[in-house]
Amino acid sequence: MALATSAYGISFGALAVAAGLDIWQTCVMSLVMFTGGSQYAFVGVIAAGGLPAAPAAIASASLLGVRNVAYGMRMSQVIGTGFWRRAAAAQFTIDESAAVSLAQTTPRARTLGFWVTGIAIYVGWNLSTLAGALLGDVLGDPRAYGLDAAAAAAFLALLWPRLRHRQPIAVGIAAAVVATMLTPVLMPGIPVIVAALVAIVVGWFNWLGVSAEPPEEPDDVAERVGLP
Repeated sequence: MALATSAYGISFGALAVAAGLDIWQTCVMSLVMFTGGSQYAFVGVIAAGGLPAAPAAIASASLLGVRNVAYGMRMSQVIGTGFWRRAAAAQFTIDESAAVSLAQTTPRARTLGFWVTGIAIYVGWNLSTLAGALLGDVLGDPRAYGLDAAAAAAFLALLWPRLRHRQPIAVGIAAAVVATMLTPVLMPGIPVIVAALVAIVVGWFNWLGVSAEPPEEPDDVAERVGLP
């Protein structure tokens, strides 16, 4: 996971330089922000509108970063107590670290998966960002190599293993349709947040999900065991 994520960090570095950011600005963004989707959103808006589009770029990046709040709420149980532990974990709470952690079956494995994945990707992402920024002029337009689609491909790779039942498949399809329809008419970042509401609504009503209620016993069985 760290190797794959680092690979598309090169595309971010190249795209950021192509959008007009300096090498040091690109690297500082990866060091401090460290959330690929938000970084791509920021660079994309700046590339389209230049410096006057900076407020919109910041708003778009912030909206996409909201998803990490949801990850943080879920990972809180995995991280455990302690202010400094939680403060450090906040920097590493990203799509990949949350996905790898939640894929494990034991508490220790979940904790280990979170920290190893988060730290490894942080190091790899920042090194590859620097490499991409330095190679930006050599590579030319990163879109010619399809590097602008690397982030979307990585998100799909994280999502795909979870699409094993009717409910997550339905959520994924519905969210994709909503985001696709809203992208041309709303500010970048907002379609993703609105699409996330699909999962909230489906989860709230448990549509297509497994019922938590035990199945009712047939009348003859209920009478034998004395059930009403």
